[in-house]
Amino acid sequence: MVEFAPDAPPTVDAPWPVGVLSAKIKGWIDRLGAVWVEGEITQWGVSGGNVYGKLKDLEADVTVGFTVWSSVKARIPADLKQGDHVVALVKPNYWVKGGSLTMQVFEMKHVGLGDLLERLERLRQQLAAEGLFSSARKRPLPFLPRLIGLVTGKDSDAEKDVLRNAQLRWPSVRFRVVHAAVQGDRAASEVTAAVRTLDADPEVDVIIVARGGGDFQNLLVFSDETLVRTVAACGTPLISAIGHEADRPLLDDVADLRASTPTDAAKRVVPDVAEELARVAQARSRIGTRLTSLLTHEIDRLQQIRSRPVLAHPVLLVDARAEDLTRYVARSHELVHRIVERNLTRVGELAGQLRALSPQGTLDRGYAIAQLPSGAALRDAADAPVGTPLVLTVSRGRVSSTVSAGADAPTARVAAGLHVEKS
Repeated sequence: MVEFAPDAPPTVDAPWPVGVLSAKIKGWIDRLGAVWVEGEITQWGVSGGNVYGKLKDLEADVTVGFTVWSSVKARIPADLKQGDHVVALVKPNYWVKGGSLTMQVFEMKHVGLGDLLERLERLRQQLAAEGLFSSARKRPLPFLPRLIGLVTGKDSDAEKDVLRNAQLRWPSVRFRVVHAAVQGDRAASEVTAAVRTLDADPEVDVIIVARGGGDFQNLLVFSDETLVRTVAACGTPLISAIGHEADRPLLDDVADLRASTPTDAAKRVVPDVAEELARVAQARSRIGTRLTSLLTHEIDRLQQIRSRPVLAHPVLLVDARAEDLTRYVARSHELVHRIVERNLTRVGELAGQLRALSPQGTLDRGYAIAQLPSGAALRDAADAPVGTPLVLTVSRGRVSSTVSAGADAPTARVAAGLHVEKS
């Protein structure tokens, strides 16, 4: 048997027995004393009057077990349960025989609502500053979705309310339900995963996240930052249907629509078939009334037009116009004859004046026109010296002649030639 010194460090040749190691661990842990810790109750069970549970860190994935002995159970709130956010005065207790570590609870109470509200308000302000709550990013819901995604607890009243009321309003409505924990340490991650699953489904037109009523702490899961950011990045319109009134988790602010209850969400996501049929009937009635009014008005107009004389007795108009036409034709003939006669008289007068002024008329009265060899008319005797040949134009023909006496002679003589031209 190898001997060892309890205060000497262990070696391969002189190791500590398990009992020594356990005793030293228990001594180190006992020196820690009682401390206040904060966490979320993830397990709560009663056995033999004692409470055995687990407490999870709010940020890290760390869990420790705790025990509430029956002797101190009366000093803790009776409404503590799984999912509560608490602070506890615990003393680490290492059980040497079993080699397990547990926390012995001396006091436990809910975390002050003031602290929770302060944290929640800081996160709300941060997300609002990032624009996640802006109304400009809210998307309208489809009028009649093909497929509705529903995230809720399994066999929960919220699920039954949504399905029943939606089917009452629109019997052919279709749902794809993804169950998730709606309270406890797994709730935030499961709801987030369910939203992502439905958002990735191209057939889902709208998503409802539904939960029944609960106290403030039970609803904290719907203010989880990861869940809120997932909903903000969701491409499918989402309805927050958390059954509460006084409390308002962050999911309500980031969702495209907040419904006060799951039943309210069912009423908002699909139209009421009875109301829609009534609207169709009203629209058809209005259209029929309008068409009847238009037809009646047009029939009245047509009757008025047909009652006019021109259409009621068209032959009378033709006969009346025929008499006018005959009268106008006779009048036009008379006017044309008068104009023709008046213009013929005028033409005769103008012809007489023309004949009176014509050179031929002068020649007919016995006058003659003497023309020089150049063809110019002789107007002055000085222009025709003796011997100048002339052409005399008389009424009927021409006579060639020669001047036989000068212009200074008392009487100028013209010797007629032998050539005579008749016109």
